[in-house]
Amino acid sequence: MASTKRIELLLTSNVENLGIVGDIVRVRMGYARNYLLPMGIAELPTEEKIEALAEEREIALKEHEANRAEQASIIEKLEGITLTLTRSANDQGGLYGSVTQRDIADALVENGYSVDTRAVRLHSAIRRIGEYHVTIQFGSDMKIDVEITVNSDRALEDREEMEFDDEGNLVMSEGTAKEEVTEEAAEATTDE
Repeated sequence: MASTKRIELLLTSNVENLGIVGDIVRVRMGYARNYLLPMGIAELPTEEKIEALAEEREIALKEHEANRAEQASIIEKLEGITLTLTRSANDQGGLYGSVTQRDIADALVENGYSVDTRAVRLHSAIRRIGEYHVTIQFGSDMKIDVEITVNSDRALEDREEMEFDDEGNLVMSEGTAKEEVTEEAAEATTDE
């Protein structure tokens, strides 16, 4: 099995999930060769470069700590909230469109929570009305689950009589199917 070769690089910019300016990081050769070095985000470490970036590193550390403190306060504020979104839906509860990470982040910003779209962790877009749990995650260690309620913008007709399977498809109950058959028969006799 081939060993994964790594190289040490000095970061010249902040890189999410990797480090801040002035950090010396070990990354795979391909990541360094294809992304970090060509973009000018990192370079080979030397004593002169490390000393030159020391001041920038101190500034970046202070900004990073301030961001972490702000994110911690946002997580405290988000504790126990329920976010309600209203969307157009058909009578079966299916949304016309979907609720995405951006929609949730925008709704949180409108309510006074400074949350970036990248912090919202949504496995797939929400396509039905109902209640959902969405994770808001800052970094690798700060996260919280927020309850999202998606409502229809109008009253839905006969929604309580309809049943859905696990995939969200409408399941016809025996009583509903019989009613539809008799309605179709009545329409056929009136057309003749």
